[in-house]
Amino acid sequence: MDIILASGSPRRRELLSRAQLDFTVMSVDIDETPHANESPKDYIERMVATKAAAAVQQLNANSREENVDKDVEPRLVLTADTIGVLADGKTVLVKPTSREQAYEMWQQMSDTVHEVWTAVQVTLIARSAHLLVPCDNAAAHATAAHALKQPVWQVVSQQQLTERTAVTFIPLTAQMMREYWDSGEPQDKAGGYGIQGLGAAWVSRINGSYTNVVGLPLAQTLALINTVSQHSSASVS
Repeated sequence: MDIILASGSPRRRELLSRAQLDFTVMSVDIDETPHANESPKDYIERMVATKAAAAVQQLNANSREENVDKDVEPRLVLTADTIGVLADGKTVLVKPTSREQAYEMWQQMSDTVHEVWTAVQVTLIARSAHLLVPCDNAAAHATAAHALKQPVWQVVSQQQLTERTAVTFIPLTAQMMREYWDSGEPQDKAGGYGIQGLGAAWVSRINGSYTNVVGLPLAQTLALINTVSQHSSASVS
């Protein structure tokens, strides 16, 4: 079954490639602004669902442009979102946009434990002119079914997981923070560090999945893909 990695992250692409899976990459653009009083867990779960919905919408737009009107095999859409969270379980470690923001964040992470959370969603989609998933009531189902004038990609089922890894930092000095920021590595990474790069020197230990800290808990993601794949035939038959 074809897999679509709906992510522009080169780290997720590299990790998935290690599993020797055939997949294509699709970048999706969504609003990643947290909602007021939204918990970190709710936020990343909403992000992966929103990314999946955006990918389906983009696939349908591409199909119309290419004038594709025949049914094709079902596909799996893989989405992920990673954040760092301080020990309080509430403070999110963002991608730093300035040196000052990075220093402030690193000072809170110095000589203590934070967690890296990744939400992963695998979405089974199928392209059909028939409504594949019934609506909540008969009237809504009839209206939606009537609106399908040509085959479109539809969500058949979806499953999520959230993986957490505890990361312990060594005490950080001003010189260490200055040199790391000047390296250019921290700017596009949640928490402002990359464990697969120079940031590894700051990590004294981890408890949990290493690949989760990189950006995709690989073993757990592969298990989720297998689970959804095994149920795909029954779902779209």
